[in-house]
Amino acid sequence: MRQVVLNVIIAFLWVLFQDEESFKFSTFFAGYLIGVIVIYILHRFFGQEFYLKKVWVAIKFLAVYLYQLTTSSLSIINYILFKTRDMNPGMVTYETSLKNDWEIAFLTILVIITPGSTVIRISDEKKKFFIHAIDVSEEEKAKLLKSIRQYEDLILEVAR
Repeated sequence: MRQVVLNVIIAFLWVLFQDEESFKFSTFFAGYLIGVIVIYILHRFFGQEFYLKKVWVAIKFLAVYLYQLTTSSLSIINYILFKTRDMNPGMVTYETSLKNDWEIAFLTILVIITPGSTVIRISDEKKKFFIHAIDVSEEEKAKLLKSIRQYEDLILEVAR
């Protein structure tokens, strides 16, 4: 957070030093870019990671989630329209390596809002998820576990 505030301050100082008659967004943007360079050079002295790395991880997370949401939604539509008799609903267990409560809650929310699966229960040790899926055939089960693993990896990347 300190890096973002410092970057905005550098951008405003850049605008002030240009001594223009009015505020120009292009000047502010140039100052912001200069601030990004300065903060990147000095970020190790803050004791934190460079803040744009977190922004990149958030963008990547959003892209993966939207891809998973789209593909699972299309899969559910396919089941509803064409494969109603072929559905094989059931329970799947997933062991997680997440430790913090907010990480586990976030993964739970991501699984719940993905169509076709919902978390029924989390074990007392917070290591196992019991998930109800619309199809637990080997192929669909592997897809579900792969997408949950992707979510977990992204959560770990954001948390660390």
